[in-house]
Amino acid sequence: MALKKYYQDQLLEAGCDEAGRGCYAGPVFAAAVILPRNFRHPLLNDSKQVKEDQRYMLREVIEKKAIAYSVASVCEEEIDRINILQASWLAMHRAIEALHPTPGLLLIDGNMFRPYGSLPYHCIVKGDATYTSIAAASILAKTYRDDHMIRLHEQFPSYNWKQNKGYGTPEHRIAIESHGLCSYHRRSFNILPVQKEFCFEGLSS
Repeated sequence: MALKKYYQDQLLEAGCDEAGRGCYAGPVFAAAVILPRNFRHPLLNDSKQVKEDQRYMLREVIEKKAIAYSVASVCEEEIDRINILQASWLAMHRAIEALHPTPGLLLIDGNMFRPYGSLPYHCIVKGDATYTSIAAASILAKTYRDDHMIRLHEQFPSYNWKQNKGYGTPEHRIAIESHGLCSYHRRSFNILPVQKEFCFEGLSS
């Protein structure tokens, strides 16, 4: 199903989305994007539904065609201090604050949001697969965060962040068991050890 181009046709809309909310390490990123009303790209979708090389191609298109866009982040220390939900909203606020011109309406991916000043907003579940501006924001947030985690990988290659981007994959959890937590891990997260499975073969009654 094709993405919807806009929610209404009176106010300038900005789509907002975050990336990295569920990760064990690294910042949470958010993007805000104002697109022309006639913007369309056949590959644009929720970033999780788009291949990596296509995400980077789309980022170039979005940044070239957008009326305005901004990407912001909240670091792991802030996440631990205020919690990940508040940090996700703060990252969105920082991205919105940097937009010029200021939008008249915000389209937020998800079901909750902390209001940004007096700007009206709508929360839209699966909005990144519904509206072009939110999908564009998801692409920017995802690619900028991935780039950041690849840079952090150079400092701490044992965790293989260039591959898992800080998510709690079995590989990442095994590395944490072996090397402990580093300065970029979120201490407030309940980082669980890998569940070990034992297989007994060759037993007979």
